[in-house]
Amino acid sequence: MINKERRNVAIIAHVDHGKTTLVDALLRQSHIFRQNEQVAERVMDSGELERERGITILSKNTAIWYAGIKINIVDTPGHADFGGEVERILNMVDGVLLVVDAFEGPMPQTKYVLRKALEHKLKAIVVINKIDRPEARIDEVYDEVLELFMELDADDEQLDFPVIYTAAKAGIAKKNIDDNSTTMEPLLEAIVNEMPAPSGELDGGFQMVVTTLEADAYVGKVAIGKIQRGTVKSGETVAIITEHGISRGKIGKVYSYEGLARVEATSAQMGEIVALTGLSEVSIGDTVADVENPEALPSIRVDEPTLSVTFGVNTSPFAGTEGQFVTSRHIRDRLFKEAQTNVALRVEETNSADIFKVSGRGELHLSILIETMRREGYEMQIGKPEVVYKIIDGQRYEPIEDLTIEVSADYMGVVMESLGRRKAELKNMQQIAGYMRLNFLIPARGLIGFRSELLTSTRGNGVMNHVFSGYEPYKGEIPGRTRGSLVAFEEGMTTGYGIFNLQDRGVMFIEPGQRVYEGMIVGENSREMDIDINPCKMKHQTNIRASNSDEAIRLVPARVLSLEQAMEYINDDELVEVTPKSIRLRKTILDRTTRGRLAKNARK
Repeated sequence: MINKERRNVAIIAHVDHGKTTLVDALLRQSHIFRQNEQVAERVMDSGELERERGITILSKNTAIWYAGIKINIVDTPGHADFGGEVERILNMVDGVLLVVDAFEGPMPQTKYVLRKALEHKLKAIVVINKIDRPEARIDEVYDEVLELFMELDADDEQLDFPVIYTAAKAGIAKKNIDDNSTTMEPLLEAIVNEMPAPSGELDGGFQMVVTTLEADAYVGKVAIGKIQRGTVKSGETVAIITEHGISRGKIGKVYSYEGLARVEATSAQMGEIVALTGLSEVSIGDTVADVENPEALPSIRVDEPTLSVTFGVNTSPFAGTEGQFVTSRHIRDRLFKEAQTNVALRVEETNSADIFKVSGRGELHLSILIETMRREGYEMQIGKPEVVYKIIDGQRYEPIEDLTIEVSADYMGVVMESLGRRKAELKNMQQIAGYMRLNFLIPARGLIGFRSELLTSTRGNGVMNHVFSGYEPYKGEIPGRTRGSLVAFEEGMTTGYGIFNLQDRGVMFIEPGQRVYEGMIVGENSREMDIDINPCKMKHQTNIRASNSDEAIRLVPARVLSLEQAMEYINDDELVEVTPKSIRLRKTILDRTTRGRLAKNARK
């Protein structure tokens, strides 16, 4: 049976190609917002971090009505590190809108998300967005999208994709580029006419795979998914099928989506995307089924993590002074709670009770978790990111990333030289509107610390994007950081005088009036060894003055590192101390004498 009154659609694209803005336009077109209502742009990006960074981190559900048909829309992340979100969302839709920037064309994540959609045999409508950009390359981008479909072995039906041209920010969609449209109706018509309606057995036993979990302060876990078969009612007893066995649960309430809100329903049937409460034992990938005839659906499988860091209890002298949750029990509970809903994350306990190994899809994936935890009041210390290797037939394999860089021709040489040291292989090069687009295959560990280097070497003009490509044999050693650290050798308050006398040693990370402790990294040495320094030195007061002794000191502005920059910067013997108020770098061993003795023994 086909549920003709429903369409379930995911919006997929590369980061910043306009997915969330497109959803905004559809919501306005469907009068979810009143005519003159003041609503923030990117209303689907409801999280504080999402608004700050301008990226979608978690997938969001909404629903609109058009021509008597309910369209369930899922907005997905565009960044490669959140590919786990995209993969599971594709399990509960029947088609996708592939959004492509009319200037940039297909990018690494475009290829990744389209490959996943084609693997799921989903119908695609291509949306060429931002056609109002002055430098738009509409015909060329269409050809590039067609080539991408062919490269990914799309079948004949998938190759016959409809194309809609949009300027999402202006709320305009067109079937043909020369049409005189002023609304988003052509896109809504295409969704209704081209997207397949959900099909399945309406009279069979209830079946649904849980694709998303949310936590609610009042009702506990909320399980979200698409009903594959049958009907579900509030208060009904169901079977929960996991990889470990079958248990029972009782559904509290059934919710469907209307606009941006969840609306309580007494029941829902095949093809509807619903949220169920009351199932406290359910996890992502589990099947919720009819209790009399429990049949499992295929579980959700996502790509393995490629990068790991260690989370540990903060052991610095300032531990507990800025955070609310500081014990290993607090950190452990929070990490395992995150792993329940973040399917691409792995949390492992180590031999030390105070240290946990957390593996994810990339630096951004992990740093978003760390940033979220620090804003919730957690204190912790983070180790240097390490890639996750695989051993196949006794040989070590490492994750490889497909890297795309856009840079002006003036900086192409310095970028290629830097990537050469990092074991990157050039795959393709093309010129687009005065910029060079370089495509590389590079070991994932070669990307650690590269973003900062790219911005420095190109004076902020370089743009990079990368997506996981696969595993290949180990590529050999990659040189690490070539400069040492400036390390404070006593606790105290930094002074302008102390910092002024140390500026010629390297780049400082601190400013006057900051508290530091022994073993804290306060700057980068201009040479390759670590140096112990005292930025708290005071100027001795005497009654004798030289003619120039009271001249104002001039301090070079400190380099303030973001969380991602700090994680990229540290060496194997260093940690990042993260608290709700501060991000500090420190040596793993704080005592100067102990560090010196270990370094001396290592040289023997």
